[in-house]
Amino acid sequence: LFTTKGYEHTTAKDIAAHARVAVGTFYRYFSDKRQLLMSLMEDKIDNFLAPEPYWHSSDPESLIASLLETHEKRLHQSELYRVLPEIVSKDIELAEVMKTARKRIHARILYGLKQLAEKELTWTDLDLDMVAWTIMVLVEHEHEKEEQTGNSINHQEMAKVICRMV
Repeated sequence: LFTTKGYEHTTAKDIAAHARVAVGTFYRYFSDKRQLLMSLMEDKIDNFLAPEPYWHSSDPESLIASLLETHEKRLHQSELYRVLPEIVSKDIELAEVMKTARKRIHARILYGLKQLAEKELTWTDLDLDMVAWTIMVLVEHEHEKEEQTGNSINHQEMAKVICRMV
């Protein structure tokens, strides 16, 4: 319901009716729709963010393309990512949770890039911090490209772009 009607237009009554339970039953388990949404997202926050690339592979481009495909499938299974922009702008606590999760993923990507740099496998003039953020932004907004252009994402091409940046 959140993904089809939007967070603001979904009510506890709608949720209870969709679940075929009484509204009182809904309130027995959740204090409000926000608590339900937070519960749904609790274990899935990392699924909405960029996957951590694994660079130490004989074919990092194919491996990253595979990670990107898996990431896209997880997003489409849940579809809660569609409501995130609506909610994050209004919910300070959720915004902080997302910010913390993004920092954690950024740190993991940056760590991998630094390991590559130590082995002299990156461009020497790169700001690795910027590359890590760029990778995250590319991946996090891939669904917007699909929606705006009507073209599906070619994960092999996206992986090629990421690998060439590095």
